Amino acid sequence: MLECAVRWAVPADDPEMRALLDDGERERYERFIRAEDKARFVTGRFLARTALAEVTGLDPRAMRFSTDCRLCAGTHGKPRLPGARVDFSLSHSGDRVVLVLAEGAEVGVDVERESDRDIDGLAKMVLSEPERAALAAMPDRRRGFHAYWSRKEALLKATGHGLAAPMTAIRLTAPDEPPEVLEWDGEAAVSPVRLADLTPGPGYAAAAAVLTGRPLRITETPL
Repeated sequence: MLECAVRWAVPADDPEMRALLDDGERERYERFIRAEDKARFVTGRFLARTALAEVTGLDPRAMRFSTDCRLCAGTHGKPRLPGARVDFSLSHSGDRVVLVLAEGAEVGVDVERESDRDIDGLAKMVLSEPERAALAAMPDRRRGFHAYWSRKEALLKATGHGLAAPMTAIRLTAPDEPPEVLEWDGEAAVSPVRLADLTPGPGYAAAAAVLTGRPLRITETPL
């Protein structure tokens, strides 16, 4: 059994949180124009530092994250703590910030606020043909689409591909079924993988992905 910790927070821009940012993060913080973007960023880094401090014993003020991409020479990869066996992933949407953390396996997380976006148009870019057919039969297509999207986004964040890999190459179980990868074509495909739906509250969809064949034990710390 692989332990997977999930922590939720409402975005806040507290001095206590800003005090833990390193110089590079403060520069990035200052570049955000909107107050809500500043709050989401600093809350995510605060969650990461405090959670990692608990499991590693390291001083959260001394932590320096790497964002090197493992697939290319860029620096746009997800944050990592060099030298630690603990992997983590962050996501935010609306008034939700979420962290997922596990030891000994790569993880990814995504939260999406449900909205009245062009679901039919986006479905062509996100869903495979069988998934689009399943979505069309759902009474709540908005909820179904965002469930699919959060599961796939979490998976591609775990592998490090992000939106560089086509989501349509991945076929998942229907949103009302336990999340599972049924088929994945292309160079980005990995196996084994575990998916889990999270509980972000009404109006949101969220999922975690862990690159492991072991069963997961998800522990969520609610808002």
